[in-house]
Amino acid sequence: MRRLCVSVVLLHLLGTSWCQFPRLCANSESLRTKECCPVWEGDGSACGALSGRGFCAEVVVLDEPHGPQYPHSGIDDRERWPLAFYNRTCRCAGNYGGFNCGECKFGYWGSNCAEYRESVRRNLMTMSSAEQQKFISYLNLAKNTINRDYVISTATRAEMGENGENPMFSDINTYDLFVWIHYYVSRDTFLGGPGNVWRDIDFAHESAAFLPWHRVFLLHWENEIRKLTGDFNFTIPYWDWRNAQSCEVCTDALMGGRSSLNPNLISPASIFSSWKVICSQPEEYNNREALCNATGEGPLLRNPGNHDPNRVPRIPTTADVDFTVNLPDYETGAMDRFANMSFRNVLEGFASPVTGLAVPGQSTMHNSLHVFMNGTMSSVQGSANDPVFLVHHAFIDSIFERWLRTHQPSRTSYPRANAPIGHNDGYYMVPFLPLYRNGDYFLSDKVLGYEYSYLLDPGQRFVQEFLTPYLEQAQQIWQWLLGAGLLGGLIVAVIAVLLVTARRKWRRNQRRKRASSYGERQPLLQSSSEEGSASFQTTM
Repeated sequence: MRRLCVSVVLLHLLGTSWCQFPRLCANSESLRTKECCPVWEGDGSACGALSGRGFCAEVVVLDEPHGPQYPHSGIDDRERWPLAFYNRTCRCAGNYGGFNCGECKFGYWGSNCAEYRESVRRNLMTMSSAEQQKFISYLNLAKNTINRDYVISTATRAEMGENGENPMFSDINTYDLFVWIHYYVSRDTFLGGPGNVWRDIDFAHESAAFLPWHRVFLLHWENEIRKLTGDFNFTIPYWDWRNAQSCEVCTDALMGGRSSLNPNLISPASIFSSWKVICSQPEEYNNREALCNATGEGPLLRNPGNHDPNRVPRIPTTADVDFTVNLPDYETGAMDRFANMSFRNVLEGFASPVTGLAVPGQSTMHNSLHVFMNGTMSSVQGSANDPVFLVHHAFIDSIFERWLRTHQPSRTSYPRANAPIGHNDGYYMVPFLPLYRNGDYFLSDKVLGYEYSYLLDPGQRFVQEFLTPYLEQAQQIWQWLLGAGLLGGLIVAVIAVLLVTARRKWRRNQRRKRASSYGERQPLLQSSSEEGSASFQTTM
């Protein structure tokens, strides 16, 4: 606990901000001066300096050595991030955050960012149908609304001219903004000439930053949805896939069922059948030596279960998760996808959740769900196109949280040097601006203002997972009855019935959980799709 308290104090000293290129910095002047310190409208000063919210500061990049996986230097804009674009950004004080210090950092609210509030991420499968549909509607709204604050770069910094005379940025909708971010952080490095790329590079996968980076990614996504909808109680739900034998969230009411006309497509009854994916053709970008520009590239693909069973024999079990959480070391060895007995490498899915040893050619844990989906989600760079990505990664983040609470690691447990490029403690996360260091987010979610319902104590869990939906329904009934002028006794009776029903449902779920803990379900026996298995052998 003492270590966590130290982490809390450290985080309070750091400024935060949201996402990729702020629109206000995507211009020739900002590129020429290498400065991204926008004015906060609240007081008309850069970074809200007049109000003490922050100030414009030099970017200090740490140069600890990275591992041998990437032997090049000075050819990729993501090296020593963000110096290829900016060397001065807003540094926010106290609990202030945002690209101009006009917002609050994760977990804080109010005009002065003085109110700490803990939000709870809930199980998608136990939410009421109304709550589930609200989540789906928010996803679709994000897919169809241009983000007002951020743009994406459609060219490398060199292509924009030495003095930024040719800025190449583009509008993008809020959902696809995050698809592009996930593409950009994991794309190959252009070495010059069509198809000449370095593939063994990824600033958010295959090493230590995998979990902190995706934690920040989800927090940003959550924040953008809150701003878009005005629903500041919104949280990303999670899919608890332990022991599942199918894609339980792949229904028309949730993430989209399978089309009866083409098993690789989403059912026409789902809103997701109309979605167009972006950034899903890495080989084409490599051949053209071009960045993904967020042009639509066809429908969302998914054919869950019809993957190569030799690579993924089953969805992970409760026993797999428990073994993983009990591993004491965050990183080991070369700190890459070949690491043995590494919590991160087992959870990411390059090592066995039975032995802890690396298993080349197989995908476990996190990776196994990507491969199991057998479609757009099975290729790293385009995987965030599928909304299943969000509920899957929320659950992965919850397992990371379980490990943090179990082992209470010190900051020194996170590698300071010699991890693959982009993964050392002091490296700034690509491509977020102003900046986040990887090691600063190697700490409990409670510091960041959120929690998972299944990690609450039993009483709190009952309220969050089962009582809350019924209380919302009771409130609606209450208002209707009052409007109808009916007796208070009837109101009380209706609420009592709802509470009893909720309690029974909670007990049934508790019995099911106890029963499932006595033995694992049988492995999946679906046949593989030859076409799919040939297409989805990229390393997730």
